[in-house]
Parts: sequence; C-alpha cells; structure tokens
Amino acid sequence: WHQTERQPKGGENMAKVLIIGAGGVSSVVVHKCAQAAEVFDEIVLASRTRARCDAIAADVKERTGRSIETAQVDADNVPELVALIKRVKPQLVMNIALPYQDLHIMDACLECGANYLDTANYEPLDTAKFEYKWQWAYDDRFREAGLTALLGSGFDPGVTNVFAAWVVKHELDEVNVLDIIDCNAGNHGQAFATNFNPEINIREVTARGRYWEHGQWVETDPLSWSMDYDFPDGIGKKKCYLMYHEELESLALHLPGLVRARFWMTFSDSYINHLKVLGNVGMTRIDPVKFHGQEIVPIQFLAALLPDPASLGPLTKGRTCIGDRLEGLKDGSKKIFYIYNICDHEACYREVGSQAISYTTGVPAMIGAKMIAEGKWKKPGVWNMEQFDPDPFMHDLNIYGLPWKCVAVDEKN
Repeated sequence: WHQTERQPKGGENMAKVLIIGAGGVSSVVVHKCAQAAEVFDEIVLASRTRARCDAIAADVKERTGRSIETAQVDADNVPELVALIKRVKPQLVMNIALPYQDLHIMDACLECGANYLDTANYEPLDTAKFEYKWQWAYDDRFREAGLTALLGSGFDPGVTNVFAAWVVKHELDEVNVLDIIDCNAGNHGQAFATNFNPEINIREVTARGRYWEHGQWVETDPLSWSMDYDFPDGIGKKKCYLMYHEELESLALHLPGLVRARFWMTFSDSYINHLKVLGNVGMTRIDPVKFHGQEIVPIQFLAALLPDPASLGPLTKGRTCIGDRLEGLKDGSKKIFYIYNICDHEACYREVGSQAISYTTGVPAMIGAKMIAEGKWKKPGVWNMEQFDPDPFMHDLNIYGLPWKCVAVDEKN
C-alpha cells in the first residue's frame, strides 16, 4: 500500500502561512513548507527570540534557496499576537510553540480571521494534565467565524489518528482494540537528554498513566505498566511503558466499536533511572520553590541544564518506529492490522538538519497545513485529525518523507 506518484501542483491554492515557535519541530516545519513551494508561497516565522528564527531562515535559504520573513512575538501576549497576525495577514497560523499557549493563539486567530493548526493540545502551566476540553470549547466560535482549527497535527497525536481512520475506512468495519506504540530506537550518546522540549517531555512522562476500557478511563501509576514489543525491520524487541497520550481522548469518541485504547512508549533503563532520581530529589516538580530570595520552577531549571533537543540532530543515530495496532471486525470476522512508519535519524539530519523526533512531528504539521490550504480539510469548526478523509493525508506522508506500511497480523504470531 505504497503510493509514490507526486500530486499535481495546486497553484490556485497558494497560501501564506505564519509559523509561531522556533524550536526543533518548528525548524522542520519551516524547511518542509519551503520545499512545498507549490502550496506555501509566503512563509513568516515568529518567536519570542528572533535570533532563533533568523538561524532557521538562514538554513532554509541555504538548503532551498527560499527567503523566510522573521518576526518577534510573545505568544503569551494576545495583543502582540493580534498585531502580528493583522500585519502578516496569513491564511493559516501554525502554532508550533508551547501547549500552554494554544488558547492565546486561538483567541488571536479568531480576532484576526485566520485558520489555526497545532501539534499538541492545551495544557495549563500549573497542572500537568492535558485534555481537549478547553480547545473543543472553541468549536462554536470557529464555526461562526467560518474558520478551521485543526488540533494535534503531529505524529502522535496526528498521524496515529489518521492511521486509525485509514484502517477503519479501508480494512475494518469497527475497531475494538487500539494500541498506539511509539518506539525511539535511536541513540544520541548523552547521559540524559530529551528529544523534544525537556519541560513538556518530562511533564508528560511523569504524569499518571491512563487508558480507555469499556467506556471509562482507567488510571495507573506513572510508568508502572510495561510490555515487550517486537518491532519490525530489524529494530527488534523493546520495553514499552503505558502512558496517557492525548489522541486517546478524541479516538475514544470517534472510532466505532472501540472497547480499549492504550498508548505505549519505549524508554531505555538509563532514561527511566535518571528520571526516577530526578523525581526523588524534586527536580521534576512544576510548582515554584524559593531559592535565594526568588522563585524558580525546578523542572524549568532542569530544562535549562539539559542539552537543547535541537543540538541532538548531528549526534543521533538509529531509527524511530511509530504505529497503531488495531484489532476489530471486517464482515463479521476478527482481523488485526499493524500500520506504522519507520524514520531514520541520520537521513532526517541530512535533509533538514534535525533528528527524527522533530522530523516526525514537523512533516505532519506541514501536511495538515497543506490539507487546509488545498481545501481538502477546510471546514469551519474545531477538528481532530481522524474526523477528515485520511486518504489525501496518507498520500502525502509517502511524498514528503514519512512512508508507511500496513500489514495484516497473524494472531498466533
């Protein structure tokens, strides 16, 4: 199920896009938007630190020959966002900033009449709990404004949602059991580092686990459940830990027949041990503490000490494997499918100067934006990825660097 032909150019769908955020994922998004010149004719990149935007723009210019406009903006400041969006006049704002800033950027988009896209759902700064209710509450306002808001257009969430929708459309009448399994089999050689924003990563990993079963949520202690999974294409067996991940919340609503849905992620023993020690000494706390007469948040201090995820690109070797295992019924018979992508860290670095964790999030963000720009996923309201036709998105995954495979699984094996 591999498509390789390139889609025709869509000149009538040219779009101006404003990208907010200048981290590792944003760098990939800008590079991939620049590659898709037939869709994105103007690209503006803004962040709190303009120098980071300028560095990304310089690399894009060197690699693609395209010039990117840069700007400075505080994404926590709605009037600043509004002023920038009104000046730039983009058709779409891509929020590749922090999840704490989602609502601010959505407010600004509504005020300015711009479509909206993000890669991660809203999370309050003072509570390590992410859920969609805050963003879903914007649905009526986006409908009334005639604007599209696309939530979670990364890999997980994002591609994992579209994988499930594609299997339901083409292979299963209903999905009863869903396991989303995220494996990073890469190695960056550092004693302890996170592959994306350290604060967000550690908050996510140290939160209580949660999964959907028989119409309700079941909670577990953090990283208390694990399984061994044998990954394809020579990656082999890895230990995976049950976590809560936001796509479970929307998929539990939108997948017909779902009885159980879980999310798993691989971690090395060294990573887990470091995390436990840091937690034991209070370094993963998200509440402020007094230190020499001023307040600091331990996890933010820790994030400042750890390697910048963007610096891991040239150091990381190996591959990622992220996919869905789905059990369900087709014409009354039980079937199991595994649909997945494998991404090579070194190949990503050669192409865009980033490792595969950033790449696998940044490419789907660009494709989601492309779906809106081309009108294929443009519909007033607030939407999750699985609510649209998966086929054009799945086609573009193969075109823009994230080829996928879907295989039938023998239950006995």
